[in-house]
Amino acid sequence: MISFNAIPLDIRTPGQYVEIDASQARRGLPVRNPRVLLLGQMLAAGEADPLALLRVTSKQGAITAFGAASMLAQTAAVFLALNSSAEVWALPQVDDGAGVKATKTVTLTGPATGAGTLALMIAGRRVNVAVADEDTATEVATAAAAAVTAATDLPVTAGSAAGVLTLTARNAGVAGNGIDVRVNYYSDEATPPGLAVVIADGVAGATDPDIADAIAVLGDEAFDIIVMPWTSAANLTALETELADRWGPERMLDGLAITASRGSQGTLATFGDSRNSPYVSCIGANGAPNPVWEWAAALAAVVAQYGYIDPARPFQTLSLAGLLPPAEAARFTRAERELLLRDGVTTFTVDAGGVVTLERVISMYQEDSAGNADTAFLDLNTLLTLSYMRWSLRLRFAQKYPRHKLASDGVPVAAGAAVVTPKVARAELIAWARDLEAAGLLENVAGFKDALVVERDASDPNRLNALIPPDLVNQFIVFAAKIQFRL
Repeated sequence: MISFNAIPLDIRTPGQYVEIDASQARRGLPVRNPRVLLLGQMLAAGEADPLALLRVTSKQGAITAFGAASMLAQTAAVFLALNSSAEVWALPQVDDGAGVKATKTVTLTGPATGAGTLALMIAGRRVNVAVADEDTATEVATAAAAAVTAATDLPVTAGSAAGVLTLTARNAGVAGNGIDVRVNYYSDEATPPGLAVVIADGVAGATDPDIADAIAVLGDEAFDIIVMPWTSAANLTALETELADRWGPERMLDGLAITASRGSQGTLATFGDSRNSPYVSCIGANGAPNPVWEWAAALAAVVAQYGYIDPARPFQTLSLAGLLPPAEAARFTRAERELLLRDGVTTFTVDAGGVVTLERVISMYQEDSAGNADTAFLDLNTLLTLSYMRWSLRLRFAQKYPRHKLASDGVPVAAGAAVVTPKVARAELIAWARDLEAAGLLENVAGFKDALVVERDASDPNRLNALIPPDLVNQFIVFAAKIQFRL
């Protein structure tokens, strides 16, 4: 007996009644467009309401909403420049009431003995200051402060006194300590003769906003990628805990957080060793000109772009366009990058044209619950693939079997009846596996069929249980060969 969704079986009014059923119309695997969340701090000049989700569609819109050169406006600008297809939302937070703004000092001595340009670079942005012959240090510092103030995309404000340029982070917190300040980044730049420049840390930034406030606002809003600008232990722990709960079988709000950290190989190794979440990926750089929130945004944009075209395809060789690489002397060697990859830190290289290029994108997961080294969730592609599999499987059964009954195998059910049996579900799962195989996400369907178990629950007659054993396609990361030559 055919199961109709809307046509009554006992209708008596004459006519031709035809209902439309789309449950069998979809074929193959569904396309998933990522939903991205940008976390970060806004400024008082921003028009957005703090701790209120806001859709972000343009760089200018982010500037208006969060304030020019705020952490969140810069995060949005970098992300949107690299990824224009994702659905992007932001959750702005204001500075913590106890937050301290980081400062840097640029101490100048002179006077200049010739004209030239003081080539400052602040947070990856060039600030050129014209210097005339015989300009005093005080005059150059004053001109530099004016140039910084005129540059509305800098995450710092500026003041000067007695030859010292003081730069203050616009947003309070620890992240401001990593705002890079330097001179003569490019090889053809030089300090005007007679001037000397000393750059030093001033007041240490402290106390980032509490991410627990953002987590409370999110509730069960689903986001596939979360850009995380803060790396304090408290904030990372809170986010890791929330993500682990979201990945659980009851909430199933899969989401991956992308963050970044700055420091030497040893500093980053210590930081990586302190974390162990499969749901967080951190890229590490030494002496990077751009701030960490821009590095996190760039990596997230690439992951959200290419990881949702094909979740199993590795990210190596993809560029983080727009980011300036560390100076050559500060770049990690292959041996140092190998160590970082063993400490849960994502690595990059720099090509001949100075473009930052991803090497291997990994999670921060390193050990199982017993403290044993574990590579189960090493590559971020594993989590992306598993998330897509779960999402597509749920969608497949929800769309094809939305209001079906459940019966045991062998029950003589008429063709067209809205009844599922373990045999029907098994066939659907195998068809799903073949679709995944065709998409290059799964291999060894024969083994999948042999290990697949589908059965009715012994205690709940309304429940169907399945043990699903996908063999995930892996990434081509290493090619090893021996050339055994003959003479």
